[in-house]
Amino acid sequence: MDPIIITKLIILKKRFDVLKKLINTPKILYNKKKFLLLHKEHTQLFEIVTCFQNWLNTKQEINNIKNMLTEKDMYDLVQDELKIFNAKKINLENQLTMLLLPEDKNDKLGCFIELRAGTGGKEAAIFTAELFRMYTRYAELRHWNIEIIHIADSEYEGYKEIIIKIPNKGAYSQLKFESGGHRVQRIPHTESQGRIHTSTCTIAVIPEIPYTDFPKINSNDLRIDSFRASGAGGQHVNTTDSAIRIIHIPSGLTVECQDERSQHKNKAKALSILNSRLHALETKRRQKEESNTRRNLLGTGDRSDRIRTYNFQQGRVTDHRISFTSHKLHNIMHGDLDILIKPIINKYKFDQLNKLLQSK
Repeated sequence: MDPIIITKLIILKKRFDVLKKLINTPKILYNKKKFLLLHKEHTQLFEIVTCFQNWLNTKQEINNIKNMLTEKDMYDLVQDELKIFNAKKINLENQLTMLLLPEDKNDKLGCFIELRAGTGGKEAAIFTAELFRMYTRYAELRHWNIEIIHIADSEYEGYKEIIIKIPNKGAYSQLKFESGGHRVQRIPHTESQGRIHTSTCTIAVIPEIPYTDFPKINSNDLRIDSFRASGAGGQHVNTTDSAIRIIHIPSGLTVECQDERSQHKNKAKALSILNSRLHALETKRRQKEESNTRRNLLGTGDRSDRIRTYNFQQGRVTDHRISFTSHKLHNIMHGDLDILIKPIINKYKFDQLNKLLQSK
């Protein structure tokens, strides 16, 4: 294990031992606020320190076993023991690495996925619909639920815009790197001369923040309009003003929802999306203030970033952020999205680990 990581772990272990003594002193026990603060830190360090102690014990065991290699009649048995403990040591090192990586508090949340047709007219709208089906299939394979929040049909085929919600815990952690520009290259059915066209779809994945974390919104900053829903939904949906449009005047953000028959339910869903968007904007603003070098290996997550190209003629998908290419386009479009998701998550973790090693 890297000496820098070992040094960090020793520091954390010392801090843990200090906390253990502090939370049992009368001075801290009678100070509820201070006690809860220190107890929380103690709990957060417990798993790391326990794992590190197991690693230290295993390392000592390996040293003890190596001292027995001089005994010829025990050599084979000792070698077998060494293999077992070395495997245990490597496993503990991997656990420690993961435990030390910074945790995104949003990783445990569900998410909204917003898909919007970009350049390319009809082809862009069709591609947007295909990506929607890809994410739907991916969710089905993981036994996740999907709620359609808003659909804006294209005048031809496909969608101008579609917003879906995946409320399952951990959905955001798997899909957060999907944000950005998705580009498709292929020959449209209407193309008589066999020319390859390029179209785009922009995607934003936003964590579904809990109600308790909603930012405070002044009701005077909202303009709420009702209108008649369009598209599929039955006679009632299309003949009553049940659809809701909410405009947040200070930011200019606009949210529409027409999925439910009830105006009240549509308003609740629209407010949920609006709050999540505002929360995402605030998070981005804070990150920008903290670091002017936010555009790292994985991009900013802005919708304008071109993150991926789907080339149907060659049956390949390329993620430009990590220079990763897969020739399993058919599988990916049918929901096997882990082909693309796992490499970028692994690369992100590797990048985070490098930052950890470089920090002093």
